[in-house]
Amino acid sequence: MKRRYLALWFPFLPADRLRLEETDQLSRTIAAPLDAPLALVAKVRGALRLRAVNTQAQALGIAPGQTLADARALHPDLQVADMDEEADRHWLKRLAEHCIAWSPLTTTAPPDGITLDITGGEHLFGGEAGLAAQAEDAFTAIGMTVRVAVAATAQGAQALARHAPLPIRDEREALRALPVLALGLEDEATLALRRAGLKTIGDVAARPAASIAARFGAEAMTALRRLLGEEQAPITPITQPEPLHFERRFAEPVALQASIAACFLSLLHEAARTMEERDLGGRRFVLTLFRSDGARRRLAIETGLPTRDTASVLRLFDERIAALADPLDPGFGYDRITLFLPVTELLVASQPALDGNAQDTAALADLIDRLSTRLGPASLCRLAPQDSHIPEQAQLALPAIHERMPVPWPQPSAGEPPIRPLFLFDPPQPVEVIAEVPDGPPHRFRWRRKLHEVRLYEGPERIASEWWRRKGGEAPGKGGLTRDYYRIEDARGRRYWIFRHGLYEEKPDPRQGPRWYMHGLFA
Repeated sequence: MKRRYLALWFPFLPADRLRLEETDQLSRTIAAPLDAPLALVAKVRGALRLRAVNTQAQALGIAPGQTLADARALHPDLQVADMDEEADRHWLKRLAEHCIAWSPLTTTAPPDGITLDITGGEHLFGGEAGLAAQAEDAFTAIGMTVRVAVAATAQGAQALARHAPLPIRDEREALRALPVLALGLEDEATLALRRAGLKTIGDVAARPAASIAARFGAEAMTALRRLLGEEQAPITPITQPEPLHFERRFAEPVALQASIAACFLSLLHEAARTMEERDLGGRRFVLTLFRSDGARRRLAIETGLPTRDTASVLRLFDERIAALADPLDPGFGYDRITLFLPVTELLVASQPALDGNAQDTAALADLIDRLSTRLGPASLCRLAPQDSHIPEQAQLALPAIHERMPVPWPQPSAGEPPIRPLFLFDPPQPVEVIAEVPDGPPHRFRWRRKLHEVRLYEGPERIASEWWRRKGGEAPGKGGLTRDYYRIEDARGRRYWIFRHGLYEEKPDPRQGPRWYMHGLFA
């Protein structure tokens, strides 16, 4: 069976990684919109030179290799960030791990490529074209710029992805039309080939192999044969680290609680030592007790932050055991106890800040872990901001133990009332409103059978529907969720958030005008 390889090339990987992985840090560092021209620089021989750019900078004629001064001359408002090669390598590895879903034989092609051996498995995804399109759509959806190509060798696929115009009609002709730069030789060898009049792969292939090897080195011929599919160079696939697993077996079943607790503590200490050696911390711990009669009992806990603190993990297991409706029954004893860590994350030593924020964060994370273990993960939620201006869609309640520490929410100006209430009704509750004019603010309203006189109001604040998400792209104000919000205060000083749903001009009959709803209460 002929080998087939799929190559992915990310031409703007450093800039895309910085935009996706460090969006908040990027906005604070360069104080610029995310679509601004950006260059990543590093010091080379005492001068700052461009190592990578984004698409906006490339469109302005700014390219890697230029000095920062020359790039500034082309575009004075060019935004600059430091090149982080270690972060780029880590990001490329994460992308490659995602590709294992398409092929277990996946490897990275540093600094910005990934190669997959898709031999014999492409039919599962609709053929080579279907698999390439699926991979391209997957990475484009997360914001990565990517080019894909398929060839008979890994080197040929990477060369086509990087240098050939897409789409590729004829693989053989496309490979021969590539520039000699696609051979991946040293700069001096590439320059020598060009000076000899050999500008394309086809030009080099037309010359006798002995003369090419004698003049430009055996590496040139090896690269040429691998590029044209005449020689295979097997790839070394990346491997997923196996989850940590620890076990104790007993010659005779143990039933004493003290013996079981001592064994469990020994397993935790062994896991902590192993994680410390690998700079890891556990996020999920699974304890399985195997009884001698074949029954087994499985206990699992999760933590919001990676940890290898034995005392805190043991405390969480105590909370988990205390919350069991059916207490543990050793029966005739346990003959095997295992500790499994299916989820681990990088955990390195950090310097605590002088203001004590790190201690507060750790204390909050510990409280969340204990409450989530005792009450269940779904019982304790954290609001995560969402990219929507619709009030009920602007945040999402997620289990607090599964989410990172909360991001800072916008604070109201000093002395100003809050713009949004803390308490929202889901769904909003209907109210009867009397207004002086049809499109005016509420004068009085009836809610839950009680009449409220409006003393003060502020508004309206119009919130239109997300018309760009609806089929056909309806214009704002044409149906949907058009709302006019008012912050009002009644005669007793209580404050409400009320909105009028719809517009009067949308109804041919004034008696069928918009309806009013109570959406929230201010504290």
